[in-house]
Amino acid sequence: MDDDVSGPLRVVIADDQALVRSGFGMILAADGIEVTCEAANGAEAVAAVRRTRPDVVLMDIRMPQMDGLEATRQIMAEGATGTRVLILTTYDLDHYVYAALTAGASGFLLKDVTPEHLVAAVRLVRAGDALLAPTITRRLVERFARRDEARATVHRDLSDLTPRELEVLRLLATGLSNAELADRLTLSPTTVKTHVARILSKLGLRDRVQAVVLAYETGLIAPGSTPGHGTTTA
Repeated sequence: MDDDVSGPLRVVIADDQALVRSGFGMILAADGIEVTCEAANGAEAVAAVRRTRPDVVLMDIRMPQMDGLEATRQIMAEGATGTRVLILTTYDLDHYVYAALTAGASGFLLKDVTPEHLVAAVRLVRAGDALLAPTITRRLVERFARRDEARATVHRDLSDLTPRELEVLRLLATGLSNAELADRLTLSPTTVKTHVARILSKLGLRDRVQAVVLAYETGLIAPGSTPGHGTTTA
Protein backbone atom coordinates (compact mmCIF):
# COMPACT_ATOMS: atom_id res chain seq x y z
CA MET A 1 0.00 0.00 0.00
CA ASP A 2 1.48 3.34 -0.92
CA ASP A 3 -1.33 5.55 0.35
CA ASP A 4 -1.05 7.43 3.63
CA VAL A 5 -3.83 6.02 5.78
CA SER A 6 -2.79 7.68 9.03
CA GLY A 7 -4.88 10.86 8.65
CA PRO A 8 -8.64 11.34 8.84
CA LEU A 9 -10.62 9.50 6.17
CA ARG A 10 -12.31 11.98 3.80
CA VAL A 11 -15.17 11.09 1.45
CA VAL A 12 -17.26 12.75 -1.27
CA ILE A 13 -20.77 11.35 -1.81
CA ALA A 14 -22.14 11.74 -5.35
CA ASP A 15 -25.77 10.74 -5.89
CA ASP A 16 -28.73 12.59 -7.41
CA GLN A 17 -30.98 11.47 -4.54
CA ALA A 18 -30.67 13.75 -1.53
CA LEU A 19 -31.92 11.03 0.83
CA VAL A 20 -29.16 8.66 -0.29
CA ARG A 21 -26.52 11.33 0.23
CA SER A 22 -27.78 12.33 3.67
CA GLY A 23 -28.30 8.74 4.80
CA PHE A 24 -24.82 7.61 3.76
CA GLY A 25 -23.36 10.81 5.19
CA MET A 26 -24.87 10.19 8.61
CA ILE A 27 -23.61 6.59 8.62
CA LEU A 28 -20.06 7.66 7.76
CA ALA A 29 -20.04 10.61 10.16
CA ALA A 30 -21.19 8.35 13.01
CA ASP A 31 -18.03 6.31 12.46
CA GLY A 32 -15.75 9.34 12.42
CA ILE A 33 -15.42 9.56 8.63
CA GLU A 34 -15.47 13.10 7.25
CA VAL A 35 -17.82 13.83 4.34
CA THR A 36 -16.05 16.74 2.64
CA CYS A 37 -18.75 17.39 0.07
CA GLU A 38 -21.98 16.10 -1.47
CA ALA A 39 -22.61 16.16 -5.23
CA ALA A 40 -25.88 15.76 -7.12
CA ASN A 41 -24.26 14.93 -10.48
CA GLY A 42 -20.98 13.88 -12.02
CA ALA A 43 -19.79 17.38 -12.84
CA GLU A 44 -20.23 18.41 -9.21
CA ALA A 45 -18.39 15.26 -8.13
CA VAL A 46 -15.38 16.05 -10.33
CA ALA A 47 -15.30 19.63 -9.06
CA ALA A 48 -15.57 18.41 -5.45
CA VAL A 49 -12.63 16.04 -5.92
CA ARG A 50 -10.50 18.81 -7.39
CA ARG A 51 -11.42 21.12 -4.55
CA THR A 52 -11.27 18.83 -1.52
CA ARG A 53 -8.97 15.94 -2.60
CA PRO A 54 -10.92 13.21 -0.76
CA ASP A 55 -9.64 9.69 -0.18
CA VAL A 56 -12.77 8.02 -1.56
CA VAL A 57 -15.74 9.00 -3.73
CA LEU A 58 -19.01 7.11 -3.37
CA MET A 59 -20.23 7.49 -6.94
CA ASP A 60 -23.70 6.82 -8.29
CA ILE A 61 -23.70 5.90 -11.98
CA ARG A 62 -26.97 7.27 -13.25
CA MET A 63 -27.00 11.02 -12.59
CA PRO A 64 -28.06 14.05 -14.67
CA GLN A 65 -25.71 16.38 -16.60
CA MET A 66 -22.71 14.07 -16.24
CA ASP A 67 -23.09 10.44 -15.21
CA GLY A 68 -20.88 8.63 -12.76
CA LEU A 69 -19.03 6.76 -15.49
CA GLU A 70 -17.71 9.92 -17.13
CA ALA A 71 -17.00 11.44 -13.73
CA THR A 72 -14.97 8.36 -12.80
CA ARG A 73 -12.99 8.60 -16.04
CA GLN A 74 -12.16 12.24 -15.36
CA ILE A 75 -11.18 11.63 -11.74
CA MET A 76 -8.96 8.70 -12.68
CA ALA A 77 -7.37 10.74 -15.48
CA GLU A 78 -6.27 13.16 -12.77
CA GLY A 79 -4.68 10.33 -10.82
CA ALA A 80 -2.30 12.57 -8.92
CA THR A 81 -5.08 13.18 -6.40
CA GLY A 82 -4.87 9.55 -5.24
CA THR A 83 -8.66 9.50 -4.91
CA ARG A 84 -10.36 6.12 -5.25
CA VAL A 85 -13.88 5.60 -6.53
CA LEU A 86 -16.49 3.21 -5.19
CA ILE A 87 -19.50 2.80 -7.48
CA LEU A 88 -23.00 2.86 -6.00
CA THR A 89 -25.54 0.84 -7.94
CA THR A 90 -28.93 -0.81 -7.66
CA TYR A 91 -27.95 -3.66 -9.98
CA ASP A 92 -24.89 -5.86 -9.64
CA LEU A 93 -24.95 -7.10 -13.24
CA ASP A 94 -24.94 -3.75 -15.00
CA HIS A 95 -22.74 -2.97 -18.00
CA TYR A 96 -22.26 0.53 -16.59
CA VAL A 97 -20.70 -1.00 -13.48
CA TYR A 98 -18.32 -2.99 -15.65
CA ALA A 99 -17.44 0.11 -17.67
CA ALA A 100 -16.75 1.99 -14.43
CA LEU A 101 -14.41 -0.77 -13.24
CA THR A 102 -12.49 -0.60 -16.53
CA ALA A 103 -12.35 3.19 -16.14
CA GLY A 104 -10.53 2.78 -12.83
CA ALA A 105 -13.12 2.39 -10.10
CA SER A 106 -11.90 0.25 -7.19
CA GLY A 107 -15.13 -1.66 -6.70
CA PHE A 108 -18.85 -1.27 -6.27
CA LEU A 109 -21.54 -1.39 -3.61
CA LEU A 110 -25.24 -2.08 -3.90
CA LYS A 111 -27.28 0.80 -2.50
CA ASP A 112 -28.95 -1.48 0.04
CA VAL A 113 -25.57 -2.07 1.69
CA THR A 114 -25.63 -2.34 5.49
CA PRO A 115 -24.08 0.51 7.50
CA GLU A 116 -21.34 -1.79 8.75
CA HIS A 117 -20.45 -2.92 5.22
CA LEU A 118 -20.48 0.66 3.93
CA VAL A 119 -18.01 1.82 6.56
CA ALA A 120 -15.79 -1.25 6.11
CA ALA A 121 -15.81 -0.82 2.32
CA VAL A 122 -14.76 2.82 2.46
CA ARG A 123 -11.94 2.02 4.89
CA LEU A 124 -10.81 -0.94 2.80
CA VAL A 125 -10.62 1.04 -0.42
CA ARG A 126 -8.91 3.99 1.27
CA ALA A 127 -6.22 1.55 2.45
CA GLY A 128 -5.47 0.77 -1.18
CA ASP A 129 -7.40 -2.48 -1.53
CA ALA A 130 -9.98 -3.31 -4.16
CA LEU A 131 -13.50 -4.11 -3.11
CA LEU A 132 -14.58 -7.29 -4.83
CA ALA A 133 -17.39 -9.64 -4.02
CA PRO A 134 -15.82 -12.54 -5.95
CA THR A 135 -18.98 -14.26 -7.17
CA ILE A 136 -20.73 -11.07 -8.27
CA THR A 137 -17.63 -9.49 -9.77
CA ARG A 138 -16.72 -12.61 -11.68
CA ARG A 139 -20.22 -12.91 -13.15
CA LEU A 140 -20.08 -9.22 -14.04
CA VAL A 141 -16.74 -9.52 -15.82
CA GLU A 142 -17.69 -12.72 -17.60
CA ARG A 143 -20.92 -11.19 -18.84
CA PHE A 144 -19.47 -8.00 -20.24
CA ALA A 145 -15.77 -8.60 -20.88
CA ARG A 146 -14.70 -9.38 -24.40
CA ARG A 147 -11.25 -10.23 -25.60
CA ASP A 148 -9.89 -6.83 -26.55
CA GLU A 149 -7.06 -7.01 -29.08
CA ALA A 150 -6.15 -3.36 -28.53
CA ARG A 151 -5.70 -3.88 -24.79
CA ALA A 152 -3.95 -7.17 -25.42
CA THR A 153 -1.46 -5.32 -27.63
CA VAL A 154 -0.95 -2.58 -25.04
CA HIS A 155 -0.32 -5.24 -22.41
CA ARG A 156 2.10 -7.41 -24.35
CA ASP A 157 4.18 -6.82 -21.22
CA LEU A 158 2.30 -9.76 -19.74
CA SER A 159 5.43 -11.43 -21.05
CA ASP A 160 7.32 -9.51 -18.36
CA LEU A 161 5.54 -11.53 -15.71
CA THR A 162 7.33 -14.58 -14.37
CA PRO A 163 5.61 -17.97 -14.75
CA ARG A 164 4.65 -17.80 -11.07
CA GLU A 165 3.20 -14.29 -11.47
CA LEU A 166 1.14 -15.43 -14.45
CA GLU A 167 -0.16 -18.31 -12.37
CA VAL A 168 -1.07 -15.94 -9.53
CA LEU A 169 -2.83 -13.59 -11.96
CA ARG A 170 -4.89 -16.43 -13.46
CA LEU A 171 -6.01 -17.61 -10.02
CA LEU A 172 -6.60 -14.07 -8.79
CA ALA A 173 -8.93 -13.50 -11.75
CA THR A 174 -11.11 -16.43 -10.69
CA GLY A 175 -11.84 -14.69 -7.37
CA LEU A 176 -9.42 -16.40 -4.99
CA SER A 177 -8.43 -14.43 -1.89
CA ASN A 178 -4.80 -14.04 -0.88
CA ALA A 179 -5.27 -16.73 1.79
CA GLU A 180 -6.74 -19.10 -0.80
CA LEU A 181 -3.95 -18.28 -3.25
CA ALA A 182 -1.40 -19.08 -0.55
CA ASP A 183 -3.11 -22.38 0.18
CA ARG A 184 -3.45 -23.32 -3.49
CA LEU A 185 0.16 -22.46 -4.33
CA THR A 186 1.68 -23.61 -1.02
CA LEU A 187 3.09 -20.15 -0.38
CA SER A 188 3.00 -17.82 2.60
CA PRO A 189 0.41 -15.01 2.55
CA THR A 190 3.27 -12.50 2.60
CA THR A 191 4.79 -14.05 -0.53
CA VAL A 192 1.41 -13.96 -2.26
CA LYS A 193 0.97 -10.26 -1.41
CA THR A 194 4.43 -9.62 -2.85
CA HIS A 195 3.51 -11.41 -6.08
CA VAL A 196 0.25 -9.45 -6.38
CA ALA A 197 2.05 -6.15 -5.77
CA ARG A 198 4.65 -6.96 -8.43
CA ILE A 199 1.94 -7.93 -10.94
CA LEU A 200 0.12 -4.63 -10.41
CA SER A 201 3.37 -2.67 -10.66
CA LYS A 202 4.57 -4.38 -13.84
CA LEU A 203 1.22 -3.94 -15.56
CA GLY A 204 0.66 -0.39 -14.34
CA LEU A 205 -2.62 -1.29 -12.62
CA ARG A 206 -4.17 0.46 -9.61
CA ASP A 207 -5.60 -2.62 -7.93
CA ARG A 208 -6.84 -6.15 -8.50
CA VAL A 209 -10.14 -5.02 -10.00
CA GLN A 210 -8.18 -3.89 -13.04
CA ALA A 211 -6.11 -7.08 -12.90
CA VAL A 212 -9.26 -9.23 -13.11
CA VAL A 213 -10.63 -7.21 -16.03
CA LEU A 214 -7.29 -7.31 -17.85
CA ALA A 215 -6.94 -11.07 -17.40
CA TYR A 216 -10.21 -11.58 -19.29
CA GLU A 217 -9.69 -8.90 -21.92
CA THR A 218 -6.25 -10.20 -22.88
CA GLY A 219 -7.46 -13.79 -23.00
CA LEU A 220 -5.24 -14.91 -20.12
CA ILE A 221 -8.35 -16.44 -18.60
CA ALA A 222 -11.52 -17.43 -20.42
CA PRO A 223 -15.13 -17.06 -19.23
CA GLY A 224 -16.23 -20.32 -17.64
CA SER A 225 -12.93 -21.06 -15.91
CA THR A 226 -13.22 -22.69 -12.50
CA PRO A 227 -14.02 -19.95 -9.99
CA GLY A 228 -12.39 -19.46 -6.65
CA HIS A 229 -14.28 -18.79 -3.48
CA GLY A 230 -14.05 -16.28 -0.67
CA THR A 231 -13.57 -12.58 -0.17
CA THR A 232 -11.04 -10.87 -2.38
CA THR A 233 -8.86 -8.05 -1.12
CA ALA A 234 -5.47 -6.90 -2.27
